[in-house]
Amino acid sequence: MSTTETAGASTQYLTFKLGDEIFALDVAEVREILDFTTVTKVPRTPPFMRGVINLRGSVVPVMDLRLKFGMSATEQTVNSCIIVVELDLEGDQVVIGVLADAVQEVIDLEPEQIEPAPRIGTKLNMEFILGMGKHNGSFMMILDINKIFQGSDLEVEQSAA
Repeated sequence: MSTTETAGASTQYLTFKLGDEIFALDVAEVREILDFTTVTKVPRTPPFMRGVINLRGSVVPVMDLRLKFGMSATEQTVNSCIIVVELDLEGDQVVIGVLADAVQEVIDLEPEQIEPAPRIGTKLNMEFILGMGKHNGSFMMILDINKIFQGSDLEVEQSAA
């Protein structure tokens, strides 16, 4: 039914910052974390698609979650990084990079430390939030990376491959 059905087992999450907010991804979805590197811009892509990087000979699109979430663009700082994740896109495995202001830590969360995603009316789509994790007295948004980026978001990348 939900994450609580995993026989009470804790799940590990990678926490990272976008602005002042803390977000988390299941570590099973994360392939690696890279230093912020040169991103080659691709014409006619949505603003949140910052471009592509060369990852050991493979072209990997880089998405700016801050822009996708309606925030200002990610600025390159000493802490900025690219979180490389694997998406399940209509049955295909697609590797993308996600910009983050800073990666924090890997934490274990028990099912009882995760609250359901907030219900904010019917007009806002909050499907991409799996839940709100509680850790050290603060909340973090646990993201479903597969629901943040849909097939239409990656069409340019798909046709270029």
